Amino acid sequence: MNAPASAHPRSRPPLRRAQLSDEVAGHLRAAIMSGALAPGTFIRLDETAAKLGVSITPVREALLKLSGEGMVQLEPHRGHVVVPLTRQDIDDIFWLQATIAKELAATAAQRITDAEIDELERINQSLAAAVASADVEAIATTEFAFHRAFNRATGRIKLAWFLLHAARYMPLRVYAADPSWGEAAVENHRQLIAALRRRDAAGVVEHTNWQFVDGARRLTEKLDDSGIWD
Repeated sequence: MNAPASAHPRSRPPLRRAQLSDEVAGHLRAAIMSGALAPGTFIRLDETAAKLGVSITPVREALLKLSGEGMVQLEPHRGHVVVPLTRQDIDDIFWLQATIAKELAATAAQRITDAEIDELERINQSLAAAVASADVEAIATTEFAFHRAFNRATGRIKLAWFLLHAARYMPLRVYAADPSWGEAAVENHRQLIAALRRRDAAGVVEHTNWQFVDGARRLTEKLDDSGIWD
């Protein structure tokens, strides 16, 4: 569909601001999910803006987004405070992701082409190299690229979009900094790729589900160790 005739370049700055506030929200969301921002912590506008190198406006907008998600709440005259994260929250988040991802996986086993499987193998080789060099940023970026390519191969773009938004609650860089997670992820991807080449739908779903079972376990253990549930 064509843009309205009244569209004007002046509309672009708000889009950039929205993208910036999304980035700030992503940073804060990951900090809350990983326990770096503990329940009861007040998120100060000026301190957060200075730390992230942005103005106060995108921080304020990010906190509004997180308030709508139930991750922070506004206390009058005091500011936004981190809401407690429960074990049930973790279970729910990973259950939702796994439910969507397994449906996509079953479709991928039927629809994916040999060329797309070759691309997954190439990406996984890059991931293995990033894990070997302990490059956290490259690990996070490459892991995301692997699953984006896998989900696109299903042709179910709307369902993949829902999974993308549910995945915002996984603090990927926390996982990427864990060498044992990186090695396990690479090996699981290899087995997933092998199952795809065999057109083994049950195997593809099994290896897809593993990442969420493993991810939930690792995050729960990290939060246990942080003491947020004491």
